[in-house]
Amino acid sequence: MRRGIKIRLIAFVLLSAVSLVYVGGSYLGFVDKILGRGYTVHVLLPASGGLFEGSEVTYRGVKIGKVSKMSVKDKGLRVDVALKEDAEVPASSLVFVNNLSAVGEQYISFEPGSKEGRILEDGDTIRGSKDSLPLGEDLLLEDLSRFVSSLDGEELNTVVTELGTMFGDNAAPLRSLVDDTQLFIDAALANEPETVALLRNAQTVLQTQQDNSANIRNLARDLDALTGTLADSDPDVRQILNDAGPSAVELTRLFRDLRRQLPPLLKPLVSVSEVVEARLPAIEQLLVTFPRLVAAGPSALADADGQKFGRVNLNLNQEPPACMDGYLPPGQWRPTSEESFVPFFPAECKSGPPINMRGMKYAPPPAGLDR
Repeated sequence: MRRGIKIRLIAFVLLSAVSLVYVGGSYLGFVDKILGRGYTVHVLLPASGGLFEGSEVTYRGVKIGKVSKMSVKDKGLRVDVALKEDAEVPASSLVFVNNLSAVGEQYISFEPGSKEGRILEDGDTIRGSKDSLPLGEDLLLEDLSRFVSSLDGEELNTVVTELGTMFGDNAAPLRSLVDDTQLFIDAALANEPETVALLRNAQTVLQTQQDNSANIRNLARDLDALTGTLADSDPDVRQILNDAGPSAVELTRLFRDLRRQLPPLLKPLVSVSEVVEARLPAIEQLLVTFPRLVAAGPSALADADGQKFGRVNLNLNQEPPACMDGYLPPGQWRPTSEESFVPFFPAECKSGPPINMRGMKYAPPPAGLDR
């Protein structure tokens, strides 16, 4: 073998040996100790919780070191934790022993209580409690056994049977449900701005419903009372619905029969209503005065020997005199027996006070008209 090849093989073996030593020393922490890298803090726990030397140490889920040594101290356990030199852990952090997976692989996790305050330094100690340890497998199995023992076998069999009946022959609908849910999520991600806007608007709607919760409860209570009343009156409601059909038919026939007679009847009533509307002030005055005249009626009755007699007074007082100006003179007055038509004469009182003025001129004028 040539001398150059021997030199390269020897160099390769030496580099491999150095690499193996370096990797092993780094894993065991010898390199950090020799080079003075990193620092060590102590964690006091009531028990190991499944930890072992070499277990990982994390801060906010990021690996920052490992367990370098474990020793019994007093009534608990002191765990020496070798942290990387660039790891900054707040001294107020809580410490927990968590499971990396369902089969164990415990590790130490630092969870900061606050970002403020000092940072852990070499030699600092953090004290944990029983809440820092995970639930032991023995306790888990005991609790599970106690739970299973508390179940009634017959009832559990019924539940399992019903579950089997519910999911039996439903593979296609369940698959469709899962596929449609995935499509819905994909559509929501593809329309993220619209989805976010929808969620924000939904929050506004839900907040409005919460603000009006009292009104919604009142509506629900009143609706419940209404439906309860309808349920109690079910026979009457059914009778109304049964009679509604024939009644509607008769009503249709009535409107069909009145289609020709009703319009000619209503047309004159329009004119009457217009006249009544125009004379509404005078009608109101009549309604105010008429009760007074009715109230004065008993004064015309006299009581003699327990019997009622009507009493009529004739007042010939002509002061003030009746209005004559603006009317036909007495010589042109027509007798009441005359029935023929004569030309229209606009009679109205043209005299002023103190004449006893009369006529429609002094009645309240029609609405919208001036005297």
